[in-house]
Amino acid sequence: MNDLSDLSFALDIYGTVVDPLRMSERLRELAGERADEMSALWRQKQLEYTFRRGLMDAYKDFDSVTSEALLFAAASCGLALDERDRESLLVAYGELPAYADVVPGIEALKEVGATVVAFSNGVEKTTRDLLGRAGVLNHLHDVVSVDDVGTFKPAPAVYRHLVRKLGTEKERVWLVSGNSFDVIGAKAFGLRTAWLRRNPEAVFDPWGLHPDATAPDLRKLAAELTGTGQ
Repeated sequence: MNDLSDLSFALDIYGTVVDPLRMSERLRELAGERADEMSALWRQKQLEYTFRRGLMDAYKDFDSVTSEALLFAAASCGLALDERDRESLLVAYGELPAYADVVPGIEALKEVGATVVAFSNGVEKTTRDLLGRAGVLNHLHDVVSVDDVGTFKPAPAVYRHLVRKLGTEKERVWLVSGNSFDVIGAKAFGLRTAWLRRNPEAVFDPWGLHPDATAPDLRKLAAELTGTGQ
C-alpha cells in the first residue's frame, strides 16, 4: 500500500461527487418528455455562464449563475417558470445525491494519510449544505470555494487559491474531476490531475495536456493510487 501522506486531493463537486443531470428526474413533472433535454441544457448553460463571466470579469456567485441557467433552459423548452417552481428546482439542485463510490474512495485515500477536500465553483455554504445532505461532508477535511477569489474554474487564480488554502506546494496537490476543462486548467497550472471518466463515451479535450490518472470512479482511482488494486 502506497503512503500518500504528503499529498492532498481536491475533489470537484458537480459531475464528480454528484451528478447534476439527475435533475432530469425532478424536471419530468414540469417538462415531460423534454426533461432530459432541459437538464442537459441547464448544466451546459451553467458552465457556459461561468466561462463567460470569467472572461468578462463580471463575477456572480454560482447560486446566481445556476438560477440564470435554469431560466434559460426552461424558456428554451417552452416553460415559463413561476417563482415557486424556480425556487423548488433550486432547492432540489442542492439535494443531489452523491455517487455511491465517493465515500469509499475518500476513505481509501484518507486511510493512507492523504488530505481530501472539496473544491468547487459553488458558494461555500451551498456546497457544505449539499455535501452534508449527500452524506459526504463529514468525510472531508475541508471545503474550498472559488467564491473567495471571485472567478471560476479554469482560471489560474482559483487553483492558486486552492494551493494556498491547503498550505502546501502545487506539486503535492491532485485535482480530481469529471470535467475535462477542470483537469486541463489544473494541469496547466502545475497540479497533478485525475479525470473521472464516469461516462465511458466521454472524450477528453485534445489540448495536448493529459491527466496523470484516469478512472471510471473515485473508488477505482483510489485503488490505483494507493496500490491496493481493489
